[in-house]
Amino acid sequence: MDSIEYRDRREAQRQAEAEGKVADSMEVRKALMQRFHNGEITLEQAQAELAKIKRNAKSNGQITRDQAFTS
Repeated sequence: MDSIEYRDRREAQRQAEAEGKVADSMEVRKALMQRFHNGEITLEQAQAELAKIKRNAKSNGQITRDQAFTS
């Protein structure tokens, strides 16, 4: 993959996140990590919650960050 294709894919990913199409968006991930840093949840709980969000993405009519990047 050349740098132009990579840039285009990253931009498509950012656009999909901005439109609310991505279940595990960067905002969701940051919120999980903030809860971890505040001591509300453990790292394992944060990872499990992220995995659950990614699993349920399709049934909620959304996609994952990886799908947004590769599509």
